[in-house]
Amino acid sequence: MGTALITLKVMPESPDVDLEELKEKSKALIEKGEGKIDEIKEEPIAFGLKAVIISFALDESKELEPMEKELNALENVSSVQVVDMRRAFG
Repeated sequence: MGTALITLKVMPESPDVDLEELKEKSKALIEKGEGKIDEIKEEPIAFGLKAVIISFALDESKELEPMEKELNALENVSSVQVVDMRRAFG
């Protein structure tokens, strides 16, 4: 099996959510699922709301759906969306 490069968009419930705390919880959850974080950044959406964009590598033999469900269950998370998923070469 190869490695999948995945980018998730985590939407907070409101602009008042502490994004640093959300980033830390998300990072811990992904690493617990054996994902290797590449980058975590913020993306402005509208009216002060910012999404957290997380890029990471995951072995293709691992399931992504349980990780998505756990991220979606985090406090102050409105939604989680896979915005990119591709196979890594090299």
